[in-house]
Amino acid sequence: MGGVYIFNASISFLLILSTALANDHSSSSVLARGSSISTKDDTSITILVSPNGAFACGFYKVATNAFTFSIWFSGLSTVAWTANRDAPVNGKGSSLTFHKDGSLVLRDYNDKPVWSTNTSSAAGGASHAELLDTGNLVVMDTNGRHLWRSFDSPTDTLLPSQPMTRGANLVSASARGLLSSGLFTFFFDNDNVLKLIYYGPETSSLYWPDPYKTSLQNNRVTYNSTQYGVLDQKGKFLASDGLSFEASDLGHDMVMRRLTLDYDGNLRLYSLDASSGSWSFSWMALRQVCEIHGLCGQNSFCTSTPKLPYCSCIPGFKMNDPGDWSKGCRRKVNLSAKRGGGKGATKDFSFVRLDTTDFYGYDFKIINSVPVFDCRNKCLDSLDCQAFGYKRGLGSCFLKNFLFNGKMLQSFDNFIYVKVPKTNTTLPSQELASGPAHVCKLAETEAYPSSQLVQSDTSKFKFGSFLSSALTLLVVEVVLIIGGCCVVYKWEKGPEITDDVGYMIISSQFRMFSYKELQKATNHFQQELGSGGSGAVYKGVLDDERKVAVKKLNDIIQGDQEFRSELSVIGRIYHLNLITIWGFCAEKNHKLLVSEFIENGSLDRILFDHQDFSPVLQWHQRYNIALGVAKGLAYLHHECLEWIVHCDVKPENILLDKDFEPKIADFGLVQLLKRESSTQMLSRVHGTRGYIAPEWALNLPITGKADVYSYGVVLLELVKGIRVSEWVVEGQEEVEMAVRCSTEIIKEKLANEDKSWLLEFVDYKLHGDFNHSQVIMLLKIAVSCVEEERRNRPSMGHVVQTLHAPME
Repeated sequence: MGGVYIFNASISFLLILSTALANDHSSSSVLARGSSISTKDDTSITILVSPNGAFACGFYKVATNAFTFSIWFSGLSTVAWTANRDAPVNGKGSSLTFHKDGSLVLRDYNDKPVWSTNTSSAAGGASHAELLDTGNLVVMDTNGRHLWRSFDSPTDTLLPSQPMTRGANLVSASARGLLSSGLFTFFFDNDNVLKLIYYGPETSSLYWPDPYKTSLQNNRVTYNSTQYGVLDQKGKFLASDGLSFEASDLGHDMVMRRLTLDYDGNLRLYSLDASSGSWSFSWMALRQVCEIHGLCGQNSFCTSTPKLPYCSCIPGFKMNDPGDWSKGCRRKVNLSAKRGGGKGATKDFSFVRLDTTDFYGYDFKIINSVPVFDCRNKCLDSLDCQAFGYKRGLGSCFLKNFLFNGKMLQSFDNFIYVKVPKTNTTLPSQELASGPAHVCKLAETEAYPSSQLVQSDTSKFKFGSFLSSALTLLVVEVVLIIGGCCVVYKWEKGPEITDDVGYMIISSQFRMFSYKELQKATNHFQQELGSGGSGAVYKGVLDDERKVAVKKLNDIIQGDQEFRSELSVIGRIYHLNLITIWGFCAEKNHKLLVSEFIENGSLDRILFDHQDFSPVLQWHQRYNIALGVAKGLAYLHHECLEWIVHCDVKPENILLDKDFEPKIADFGLVQLLKRESSTQMLSRVHGTRGYIAPEWALNLPITGKADVYSYGVVLLELVKGIRVSEWVVEGQEEVEMAVRCSTEIIKEKLANEDKSWLLEFVDYKLHGDFNHSQVIMLLKIAVSCVEEERRNRPSMGHVVQTLHAPME
């Protein structure tokens, strides 16, 4: 690993060196009083570079002939601070002057002041402006005292050691790639709590921490009026209100970091991979991006899917601005043209129902314990009513005059009925969703109202035209590159280098293998361990004598960037009950994954092997397998940075190590496979029937509850020792019906005090040697997991808690 760090350091130095050479201006960190620099050409101008070379400041080009005075990471296009984010100056004739009266002033081409440090009152003492190693631009007096600091007026980014204080708010950018102010703010409120708020043109609302909980419930304190927070260099953030979070790579103090309120309203902590020059986020405030208010605008709703949240107009509405979801949607037919309500409106209007959807707030009337038809008539009779919400069970009716902050989540147990002219009541189904509802993807990582993921800021470094006097430095640069590569090669022999350096190192423990390496390791893929819809798996031995399982992935059709992005997620996942992925191969059409080799193979080979000489899983081993699989799935669903829905939980994908500790395989692979049709995905990705949750057949969006269903089926098989497919009476019923009928029978028997039936139900190979209380617990969990209504199924986190509970 030492070679990698040396190489990274060399690259960082070269980036800084290249930036300096690309500009005619001094690379000093100090600007003396009386200095003045003007924009000349349509290119960015570096004025100052920090002593360590990490930061630069100067005129930053934001558009054709438009510039800001900004601080950015040297060699990158990532801006950390901007003086005039909402008032760019002209590219010709604008100037930055450190006046003799002590103020640093930015003027436009017409000499109009745009921004100033307002330090003229300290004229006698103001000495110079300096860009520090921390990225802090300061105006100092002759004694080194700070008269003004950029750290005291952040824009959208907080740097390590930069204080977060009252009034020093982070304000998001308006869109990706722009620096102008957006609609989201991170700030200390009057209760001394750090919060995220949406400031829209028509309304504002708090959305983080959970606005429907108290500060105490959100683990925040209000009594500390210090109002101070700071991110340290190692990746830990601490604030006076009790807010605390850490980077996933905590402890590496040489890593460049930034805490940024992104334009989509999510607060994310980023770390820089110096080898690739790309940022990756190591913490974020909201995993469920649809929780962000204002993301989709008025009259639209955000749908949460396992990988990509997306915005949709309410049926009967259309986008106000096809390029900006934050501007929301408007009705295709204005209600006022159809009278909009009042007595007798029944013949003109009806309602479109949105299942499991809610629009928070703006309830001008709430009525409890009423039938849905009465609620409907109340809305029809009201001129102000745009829609009504109805919560089943409670009979609660919510009349709404404004539709905002809409989101669709399968956990919701309520409906929204939107008032529409009767000509619009029959709407094509595609109006209900703007994205595929039948695709298992990586869950919400970063989202933007245009329904596109926020990609990590990746910068490609461009060298300017070099002056003839810089040729000597160019030679030094070439020597450093050659020397760095030699050190790396000598220190740790790595894989063959391909043209796409983005694949080189995704994480320190996740490396790229060449196809030749894997051919050699597997003896030309001679020993096949198994195969499935995602590809065949072969046994291999690496040069360091580690045994590996090499999976050849079938039907990979993504571009390299998407494939690399998904690999970076898989490569960062580590849990005792998940297979450890050690690396990959991506050469031309060859896409392979390299993982640890698990000694005892898959669960199905042991559990369903009925030969007399085969080993039998003892009850304590089965219970431990049930607990371990639950822990692994709970980690994927709730704990890892980017939660994942497995979509293919079955005994074949549960491997057992030498101690029979379970490890889940094939997680995160669904998004790597070909997705030409939902039918193909069902048959190829999910394999054996009987493990597929009912929502697949109903064409509903897939959530973690689909894994819960599959887990329940596996539990039944662990107890009974027989595949569910063998429970079917030949010619009489389908597998799904067999599971349904069996669970109903189990429910009835569990309700009775007589438990003698367990001896007949539990795997006969155990000869009655099992813990009765544990069997009952597993069966209760299993039948709850295979409920048809997914909202009735427990979460995997709840399952883990139940299995951990002390036995009575």
